[in-house]
Amino acid sequence: MKALQYFEDYEIDAEQHFNGEYLLTKDEIVEVGRRWDPQPWHTDEEAAKDSVFGGLVAASAHLFAIASWFGSRMPTQTAVIAALGFDSIRIHGPARVGDSLSATARCVEKRESRSKSDRGIVVSNMELKNQNGELVLSMNTTFMVLRR
Repeated sequence: MKALQYFEDYEIDAEQHFNGEYLLTKDEIVEVGRRWDPQPWHTDEEAAKDSVFGGLVAASAHLFAIASWFGSRMPTQTAVIAALGFDSIRIHGPARVGDSLSATARCVEKRESRSKSDRGIVVSNMELKNQNGELVLSMNTTFMVLRR
């Protein structure tokens, strides 16, 4: 069982590396693209070659979903009550077929709840990078965490 991380355990600027990597496949990029963002650079390998990307790339919704997937693979289990928001979501570069994505998160803010003494609010900046260390996605996640 993973160690449980409470509000008090978060330190500003402390970085966590998520467990595992996520391999982007052609089939998944096309499937997600067809369902959620049917642009040719997500759904049609031949048409994508003539796009500004020069090939198939993952949709932004796909990258957000992968970032959410990584949230369950932190080295510690967070005593999280609920996610409160996702802000400053940025796509920095394309994620392509065969890319292996990894994730890190850095605590950028924390504060005690003003209305409930048993919890606090944590803001974490998450980054997805490909196998070359190139930034693909970044976002801030705000979540409510139990106090000890």
